[in-house]
Amino acid sequence: MSGPFVKPVVRVIREDWADPDVALPGYETDGAAGADIRANLPAEHRGEGITLAPLERRIIPTGLRVEIPQGFEMQIRPRSGLAYKHGITLPNTPGTIDSDYRGPLGVLLVNLGTDPYTLHHNDRIAQAIIAPVVQAAFEVTTETLSDSVRGDGGFGSTGRA
Repeated sequence: MSGPFVKPVVRVIREDWADPDVALPGYETDGAAGADIRANLPAEHRGEGITLAPLERRIIPTGLRVEIPQGFEMQIRPRSGLAYKHGITLPNTPGTIDSDYRGPLGVLLVNLGTDPYTLHHNDRIAQAIIAPVVQAAFEVTTETLSDSVRGDGGFGSTGRA
């Protein structure tokens, strides 16, 4: 990458009830694209955790509110190990947190596995990607759209025959 790179800063505050000992989102390695997000459970769930039954969906609290710089979004993505080993994933992946959202940061998880799975306080439950956003202008045209190799082929049109 040429030129100076300015790292965007995501401002974070903790909810009043949140456990301050739960780490903020963080990168586990120098090459990691996603910052791990941890469950920060309300006091009444910290001992036993929250169990997701097969096919159950639930928003898991992080205890955080964020301020994402304008021109960026926070994408919430599943953790591959949870998805592979236990079927725990996001039903709307990637989830988008817009730069103007200031509410609680929750992670919508679903258990696609065959067994109940318990999420514990301070577990890494998802990862956050900070990505630039470009807002496009949309306009109606009275002309035809330009030709392309793909044309109007959709849903599987470029895959196996």
